[in-house]
Amino acid sequence: MIRLTEHAHAAGCGCKIAPAVLHEMIGDSKNQTSFLELLVGNSSNDDAAVWDLGNGVSVINTVDFFMPIVDNPFDFGRIAAANAISDVYAMGGKPLFANAILGWPIDTLPIEAAKQVMAGAREICEKAGIPIAGGHSVDAKEPLFGLSVTGSVQTFNIKRNNTAQIGDLLFLTKPIGVGIAATAQKRNLATEAILNEAVAVMCGLNNIGEVLGTFDAIHAMTDVTGFGLLGHLIEMSEGSHLSAKIYPKVIQTIVGIDDLLAQNCIPDNTYRNWNAYEKKVSGLASMRDFQLLNDPQTSGGLLIAVHPNQKKDIQDLFTLHGLEKHLEPIGEILPQSDFAIFIA
Repeated sequence: MIRLTEHAHAAGCGCKIAPAVLHEMIGDSKNQTSFLELLVGNSSNDDAAVWDLGNGVSVINTVDFFMPIVDNPFDFGRIAAANAISDVYAMGGKPLFANAILGWPIDTLPIEAAKQVMAGAREICEKAGIPIAGGHSVDAKEPLFGLSVTGSVQTFNIKRNNTAQIGDLLFLTKPIGVGIAATAQKRNLATEAILNEAVAVMCGLNNIGEVLGTFDAIHAMTDVTGFGLLGHLIEMSEGSHLSAKIYPKVIQTIVGIDDLLAQNCIPDNTYRNWNAYEKKVSGLASMRDFQLLNDPQTSGGLLIAVHPNQKKDIQDLFTLHGLEKHLEPIGEILPQSDFAIFIA
């Protein structure tokens, strides 16, 4: 049996370059020539680029790829596709089409496995109602796969990750812990039930984001991936020049995750994330909170900042989309203070 994760040095969104290193690498690009039509670009740490077409409609484009987080090639393709499409949903947009990005070690992994990756991606794209219109492939030392996704959005519906407002309630649409589950898989410690749930979570489309884009009361939105819940909430709070409080006891986790934590199934990038953010966080007192809040997610949920007056409307929409486990706010936006995040 092929174990894709044995052919990669990192897994899923955990292979992202560390936040501090990334900021150093792209620092100069933020000083590029400005374009009035570029509504969202390198000047912020948002999920996708947005270009104003000038007729009340804007085009969204994103690219996302990574190395295998699961061993099954078909599931790898599904997860990578759902993860890439999520960036369009996180902007409040509608995906239109995708192009595939494939790197494959031709001499060490069978072509049939690559075909299964593509088949998994097509299944997810069909669920999203979009085609894989083309793509690019290379012979690589490690397997990697992802999509470049193009979408559209009514310009006034664009959701950014840096426009939260004081008093906003924070909601999260998926449980956390998939990085821990993936690490357990590599160590042969994860049960079939835990792996099945982790795969189901990662394959889930964040298509509720397209509907959320039409809500004026949603002031900011992003998806949670490799920098963990803390990292992406810090991007939201700092980008908005505000702070945030979160309630760990409310945050949903993958069932059985505590058994894996007891076996010390912690991804290396959990520590990388914390090293980047620890000076910006107050109140992190328990090891469990440390492990979960810094856990690098792959194809994670949408993190939403919404006006408290619209709490019931958002809860009703969540119920309609089968998100009954995520009806309670996981935190709130506060005035800016000495820390970006306070943990209750």
